[in-house]
Amino acid sequence: MNLFSELREGFGISWDAIRAHKLRSSLTTLGIVIGIVTVTLMAAAIEGLDNAFLQSISSLGADVFYVQRNSWVDENSEDSWLKAQKRRPIRLVEAEALAEQLPLATIAPMATDSGDSVKYKDRSANTAYIIGTTDAYLDTSGVSVAQGRFLTMADAEGGRPICVIGSEVASNLFRGESPLGAKIKIENQSFEVVGILEKQGTMLGWSLDNRIIVPLRQFLAEIWNRPEIDIQVKVKGLVKLDEAREEIHQTMRHIRRLAPNQGDDFAINQQDQIVQLFHRLTGRIALIGLCITSLSLFVGGIGIMNIMFVSVAERTREIGIRKAIGAKRRTILLQFLIEAACICLIGGVIGVGIAWLATLAARHFIPTSLSPNIVAMALLVSLLTGLISGFLPAWRAARMNPVDALRNE
Repeated sequence: MNLFSELREGFGISWDAIRAHKLRSSLTTLGIVIGIVTVTLMAAAIEGLDNAFLQSISSLGADVFYVQRNSWVDENSEDSWLKAQKRRPIRLVEAEALAEQLPLATIAPMATDSGDSVKYKDRSANTAYIIGTTDAYLDTSGVSVAQGRFLTMADAEGGRPICVIGSEVASNLFRGESPLGAKIKIENQSFEVVGILEKQGTMLGWSLDNRIIVPLRQFLAEIWNRPEIDIQVKVKGLVKLDEAREEIHQTMRHIRRLAPNQGDDFAINQQDQIVQLFHRLTGRIALIGLCITSLSLFVGGIGIMNIMFVSVAERTREIGIRKAIGAKRRTILLQFLIEAACICLIGGVIGVGIAWLATLAARHFIPTSLSPNIVAMALLVSLLTGLISGFLPAWRAARMNPVDALRNE
């Protein structure tokens, strides 16, 4: 008898044994169901959070560098962080010098301020962020204009008192009125609304729709005359990001007149830094969660092992008869391994179904994603649990002496 025939016969005998003891099989499967549900829900939650996070920070742009005084991710000591706070602020002249020396890149200097008084008639939006920048910000930030227009080069150079507002600012201040052409007051200075941005949602808990963009020169003249400047640098394409980063690094060192033996007094930030940090954190969470949820699978596996030992004891005479008429050890081993694997797979399928329903309900509270990879992983885990748990009972059955087995009553 070849291996295929043995597998087919093993499936048939195993299925008959499971059907003959429906209640026992169901109770045994329950432990696996609980384990698979917990593992699947944990994986779905982590993948959902991961997808939501990546979507949230996608507005940063994979091909955009952020030249700033401080690094976004500082894994060193608190002393290093305090030392970074003493660095010289980046100034507008340095951003302009960078733009001159990197003509192939799109460079947008920007300054931000929060908590300013923003009013229209008797309405206010005091939580809005004010961003002073140039026309290049449209390319580096990935924003889109829903109505009206964005800043032009003439606006940026002339410093006209105009602004482009986010959708949340528009709904808070105008409440159904058309914002275009209206004048809002920022720190008692009037700014004409010339455009409304497309809705972008949130990023790391910060609303991207609650911002007001004004020309940088107008920002310096009317809102804050000595802000810290951040520089957004968008490179041409994703192929030479490492080369572009190094070129920006060397150019900024030259602009800030740093000697070869001096360390950097600025940082070049990128989306990948946050992504890598987040993946490290979620990896640790997943490892801890896997250790916790594997306990339920371990308990379920012990239950499978016990039931399989009982099944072997009940069918000792049957094993003796099969071995007496020529069944090989491999055939007996496969029979009981298949039975244990089938019980666990049934539990895995039920567990995945319950987890799928749970993820649909949980989406109203947290982002979840039950991908085909998670389903395949859950079924593979249940299969391996069955094979590992059923191996010792199957090995015991395969090693039985046929004469002793036939004497069993």
